[in-house]
Amino acid sequence: MSPFLAHPDVLDQQDWDDIEALFGLRTVVGLDGPERALPEGWSRVEAFGLVQLIGTHLETRPFSEAVELTAADVPEMLDLVRRTEPGPFLARTIELGTYLGVRRDGALIAMAGERMHPPGWTEISAVCTDPAFRGHGLATDLVRAVGHGIRARGEEPFLHASAANVRAIDLYLAIGFELRRTSQLTLVRTPERAPDA
Repeated sequence: MSPFLAHPDVLDQQDWDDIEALFGLRTVVGLDGPERALPEGWSRVEAFGLVQLIGTHLETRPFSEAVELTAADVPEMLDLVRRTEPGPFLARTIELGTYLGVRRDGALIAMAGERMHPPGWTEISAVCTDPAFRGHGLATDLVRAVGHGIRARGEEPFLHASAANVRAIDLYLAIGFELRRTSQLTLVRTPERAPDA
C-alpha cells in the first residue's frame, strides 16, 4: 500500500525487527529524519529533502470532470505514475482513500487521491498529469476536489513533495497550502533474507 511508517527518532534493534516483520524482506521503506546507521543486511536506496504542506487555506470545490477511480483503474494509474513519478504509489495504495481522475478519449490523463490519515487530517497524494496535458490546471482542480471530500469529513488536507520539485511546491503555495516542515526522507531496503536463513 505505502512504504511509509511512523517510527521513533532513535531506532533500536527491536524497532528494526518490527519494521522488517511489517514490511517483509527485500522491500523499500521510507524513514523520516537524518540518515542513520543500518543493521546488517539493510541497504540505503536513496535520500532526499521533503516538504510537508498543510492546506488550511486551500479553497476546495468539486470538479465536474473528475471521476472516482476504482481497483479496475489501477493498471492505468500505475502506468501514469510510472510516466510522471509523483512519488510512491503501489498496486494497493488506492485502498487508502478516494482517488479521482480525469479521462480524455477514454485514457487516464491526470489523478490525485488520499493516502495517510492522521487524526483530523488526510494526505493528498499521487498528484500527476500526463505531460501532454500539463498547463491546463488539471492538477489544481483535482487537488481542490480531493480537498473538498476531505473537508466534507471535517478534516484538513495536507501533502508532501520532494524539496527539489520547486514547480509543484510553488503551485501548492499559490493555491493556499503553507509550509509546515522540511525533513529528509531516506529510502532503505529491508534484508534480502532472514538472518537465520
